[in-house]
Amino acid sequence: MKARKNIRELSIDELISVLQEMGEKPFRGKQIYEWLWKKNAAEFDEMTNLSEPLRNMLKESFFIDHITLQDQQISSDKTIKCAFNIEEGKVIEGVLIPTTARTTACISSQVGCSLACKFCATGKLKLMRNLSAGEMVDQVVYLRDQASERYNKSLTNIVYMGMGEPLLNYANMLRSTELITSPEGLGMSPKRITISTAGIAKMIKKLGDDEVKFNLALSLHAANDKKRSQIMEINDSNNLASLSEALIYFHEKTGTRVTFEYIIFKDFNDAIEDAQELSEFAKCVPCKVNIIEYNPIDDASFQQASREKVDAFANYLENKNMIVNVRRSRGKDIDAACGQLANKNKAIRKDERVLK
Repeated sequence: MKARKNIRELSIDELISVLQEMGEKPFRGKQIYEWLWKKNAAEFDEMTNLSEPLRNMLKESFFIDHITLQDQQISSDKTIKCAFNIEEGKVIEGVLIPTTARTTACISSQVGCSLACKFCATGKLKLMRNLSAGEMVDQVVYLRDQASERYNKSLTNIVYMGMGEPLLNYANMLRSTELITSPEGLGMSPKRITISTAGIAKMIKKLGDDEVKFNLALSLHAANDKKRSQIMEINDSNNLASLSEALIYFHEKTGTRVTFEYIIFKDFNDAIEDAQELSEFAKCVPCKVNIIEYNPIDDASFQQASREKVDAFANYLENKNMIVNVRRSRGKDIDAACGQLANKNKAIRKDERVLK
């Protein structure tokens, strides 16, 4: 028996070609593409403007790698954390973050992560596999629908800041952004999308070569190599000098301002000297800085910096004429805040143990 293929891996041109080989008119390919990406169909039988024989032929040759909801938690601040089942019994997480100013979907790009950042719960899991473009788009669609149904809000922003490193799943990540922004897909502006990376210099340059239109955020967290390597192993192979060079290249190619994410830890990177190093490093490109309060995870030795230290840190940067936002964490009571994904999700922990 011939193995079925994932139909969502086909481009619209490839889909039209397949339908013609089946003896169908080209417009059928366009209809199916719309069902897959604009209407987010999970089954071929949902495609009601196709004949039953055609739907049966599609079922014989293809499958749809659609994710399903396993569990959902709602925080006291209205943040929603979702655990999604994907094929092979694996679980990923996505988060909807509603505020007065915006409604953001935070999505995952991999199952687990290979980078092992010391402050991140996902980093304690091994990398199991990359997500497909469709699995990333599905997270956005579900969280968008939750924003509408529960809070009567439109989705304003998408951040690839969940489980995994997006630049290590480059092709699928890029295709997912194309589907999200395409008129044949979700039709969102690329300026509403931010890709967050732990810092892989050659892939940041590739973003520049591809002249992407979305935003880029670098998880910095320390602006000297010794400290950054202590908490982020990736810095050993992608040090600050290489990242600075890559960011300059990216900005020259795209004209896009870069965001530096800086989780601030008590007695580690919260001193004025640390702020001085950050302000010097940040001169490499037009940027803004998001200072993020630390969210505790199991088995980690870090603590949250005091409000006074955070304010002094931010004030120093502002006095250097930098754009600074202090991000107060949301969803902490359900482990949905920055760095906490997979922290207490039993299904994910069980899955990771089985695969060891």
